[in-house]
Amino acid sequence: MYSALSRNIIPARTLSSVSLSRNLSVFPCSRGRIFVHLQHEGERSQEIVNYAKSIKDKHTGEADAPVNYACIFAQSQEEFDDLLTTARNLGKVIKETPTGPLFRIEPLRTVSGPLRLLKVRKPDVTRIERGDADFTVSDYPSFKKSVLKKPGFTLIEREEFEMIELMDPGFDVRAYFSHPTLDRQLELPLVEDSNL
Repeated sequence: MYSALSRNIIPARTLSSVSLSRNLSVFPCSRGRIFVHLQHEGERSQEIVNYAKSIKDKHTGEADAPVNYACIFAQSQEEFDDLLTTARNLGKVIKETPTGPLFRIEPLRTVSGPLRLLKVRKPDVTRIERGDADFTVSDYPSFKKSVLKKPGFTLIEREEFEMIELMDPGFDVRAYFSHPTLDRQLELPLVEDSNL
């Protein structure tokens, strides 16, 4: 099935059942891998942050929290190179980090709202999951106070921001809740997407 599409597909291990709003669609396949197929006709809408939303919804009351950022964890150098090639077709690098570039992409429709920030992470033995997504909660101080009492949640403090990490061995992804959110850290303008 995929051989006919081989020129236009790339592996994206992190995100199963992905829904992309414009020229992308995702096809799940064997061994947990996914292929993002660049299409020039029509729209295919499914889910991009499905797994991360599931872990979030299981452990928090923040079902409506929108996605702010997603990261794909490459599991090999070859996969990392492939993912970079495709990510460059989706947008431009806005920040280089030691663990991989961050892209500002054309908004992609997801089950948790439009996604505009995507990172491709270099292979890392501490990141064996498919990837992660960062969600925006409306009342971070209250959220922080309530969830840090629960198993699976860890506070990670950085110089200019902090984030709460959520991990569950039953899920192949991680969820994060950053304060301030990444778009605010980068001082990116807010863009409204009436069609997403």
